[in-house]
Amino acid sequence: MEEELRRAAFGDSPELDVWPALASSSARVRWLAAVVLGGQGHYAAAATVLDALRHDPDPVIASLSLSTRASHLRQIGAHRLARPLDGAALARLTTAAGGDPDGIDAAGARTDALLGLAADSLGAGRLGEARRLLARIETDSWRSDVRRGWVTAEVELASGQAHAAVAPAERAYGVATSRKALRHELKSALVLGTSLVVWGTPDGLNRGVELVECELNHSAAKGLHPLIWPSALVLAGHAPTVGAVAINRATEALSCVLRRADPVSRQVALDSPWVPSGLLRSGEPPNADPQANFLTD
Repeated sequence: MEEELRRAAFGDSPELDVWPALASSSARVRWLAAVVLGGQGHYAAAATVLDALRHDPDPVIASLSLSTRASHLRQIGAHRLARPLDGAALARLTTAAGGDPDGIDAAGARTDALLGLAADSLGAGRLGEARRLLARIETDSWRSDVRRGWVTAEVELASGQAHAAVAPAERAYGVATSRKALRHELKSALVLGTSLVVWGTPDGLNRGVELVECELNHSAAKGLHPLIWPSALVLAGHAPTVGAVAINRATEALSCVLRRADPVSRQVALDSPWVPSGLLRSGEPPNADPQANFLTD
């Protein structure tokens, strides 16, 4: 079962039905199932699993569960709730041993916690702190390489340096594609496409729109709702011919994601400047910048 769950979490089957795995006696399998559920936008269900696993006697599973929960919170704009979880994830680790191909080990958990703290700092506008945290990271798995590329690109976007975001986003996209890690590949296409359209060179704009449009179609086909609404907003802002349709898709996907979140997270998301919750209120403009603010993982 673990191999099948790895394919769903980090491979070519992100749409897999993992609900039966929640009854597994293996903490690792339950954590993998929660990762998959989060990717599908089932945040409340994932939170139930992760909140239990944060107390697991295995410090790696406990740490990974804390940082995964924090990642899900950031994806709905709850950065202030994510930061203490990432700090706790880092504190749970006593070694930095590696060796797992997907980073399900102490080294991978440490990287996840540091990347989470960097993204939390970005969410709070502390870009210098985010850069210092990124500088502490030594990746030793493909997944860590990809996620470091995302956060690095997002810091550059938030700094107004879109041209500098392209290279780390491109690297992340290349690694994820080479691993056939579909969900990571699609998220990388979103980050790279956004970086290119914000940079705004003619060739970059065309490629960026193509990347995001392709990613959006694949994300929708696989039911990856957390990727659908930011992708649709990028297209709404930079591909006027699909603007109205894209806004409708963003609204539907965001509504679905928030319905599947726990009540506290849902309310924080609705109040967050990182989530375009104005989409859900007729006549109001989105309260987030569609160029960068919803990407943090």
